[in-house]
Amino acid sequence: MSTTATSPVPGKPQAGKPQSGKTQPGTPPGTQPVKEHTQAVTAKPVTWKLPVTLAVVAVVASVFFGLLGPHQIAKFGISTGSDFFQLPAIEVPAVSGGIVLSVLMLALAGYAVFLKTRNRITPGWLTVVFIVLFVAAFLIWVVGGARSTSISLAGLIAGSVTLAVPLVFGSLSGVLCERVGVVNIAIEGQLLGGAFTAAIVATLTHNAFIGLLAAAMAGALVSMVLALFSIKYLVNQIIVGVVLNVLVSGLTGFLFSTVMQADKTKFNSPAHLDPIPIPLLADIPLIGPILFKQSLIGYLMYIAVIVVWVGLFKTRWGLRVRAVGEHPQAADTMGIKVNATRFWNVTLGGAIAGIGGSFFTLVAIDSFTKEISGGRGFIALAALIFGRWNPIGAFFAALLFGFADNLQSIVTIIGTPVPSQFMAMLPYLVTVLAVAGLVGRSRPPAASGIPYVKG
Repeated sequence: MSTTATSPVPGKPQAGKPQSGKTQPGTPPGTQPVKEHTQAVTAKPVTWKLPVTLAVVAVVASVFFGLLGPHQIAKFGISTGSDFFQLPAIEVPAVSGGIVLSVLMLALAGYAVFLKTRNRITPGWLTVVFIVLFVAAFLIWVVGGARSTSISLAGLIAGSVTLAVPLVFGSLSGVLCERVGVVNIAIEGQLLGGAFTAAIVATLTHNAFIGLLAAAMAGALVSMVLALFSIKYLVNQIIVGVVLNVLVSGLTGFLFSTVMQADKTKFNSPAHLDPIPIPLLADIPLIGPILFKQSLIGYLMYIAVIVVWVGLFKTRWGLRVRAVGEHPQAADTMGIKVNATRFWNVTLGGAIAGIGGSFFTLVAIDSFTKEISGGRGFIALAALIFGRWNPIGAFFAALLFGFADNLQSIVTIIGTPVPSQFMAMLPYLVTVLAVAGLVGRSRPPAASGIPYVKG
């Protein structure tokens, strides 16, 4: 049977039948209504979450940091006594600085609202600049109202980077897992397992490097259990992750009480990984201690961020990984072994998290204690969401949380009028605000959390 010229074809006019409606110049008659319909179907609803959050935070900042700011001068030291050359301290009047920064935040919030009224996405740089201004205003307000109105900015930033090391490793683990389609709730257990294994192995072998390798293996082992149950047996990934956290916490706590405390010298006195300063570079003010005066794990952190980013976005392996996380059926059709890719990626993520856990016992503290990770696995999970499932974004998000953690310790020492209970909850408050209000339109990989069964 042949098709005549008068048969209706979607998107094409019928012969001898005039088309109604306006068309764009150069557009074949009859195609414009289809285009308008497609735009109407694919248009995304406008979300005001980010602009409203920025506006509310800017108004609160203008009241507390500007109008109600302390009438003192906040001083921030940049150089330390061992620096190659000295830079003068930064002095900022608390009220004036708070007002100026609050006005800038209000302007950015207003611009975000303006963009939303035009149905345009708030650019990422705006959120980053807003966060930097808010942190600066908060810091000026806290230091200007303290008993001692002077702190070392270099020490604050360097300490923040140090505290962020396990968060960065944990968030990288989450990125590797979720980019391949597996939700890794077990980051806390991987950090805790790595910390415990590093402590006991480094103590028994009297070698911190062997303890570091053992921590990576412990994290990988926890991840293998996660991969086995969630990929092979199709158990809910979130439930498996929560169970693993509880299991590792209970197991390490039991072994700590029964083995480590019985003979601390024999089982819980690991060798220490001291900072390795790079000559001359480590003495550069401000950036020297951050980049060039780190422990081995600190240097591995920077290397891991770069390697994971390059691997995910600049290599064939990364293309396959992202394909599995976005559309496993299509990846399978192209010959990619979906479940095998998921299994080994989750295992690699666990090894990275285990290295981050070794930081607690080989660098930060010279022994293992119960729950030494202190919930940082969940903060690392928030960091990867705030960082939009990107290794570099997760790195900076982890630095923000590390900054909040270090700030609450310093401001308590200098005698701030802010209640100590509020400062103690500051890192977790930043985590909640970041995930709930400032993530914007970030979207996880499409197949994240969905098991794949080959048809």
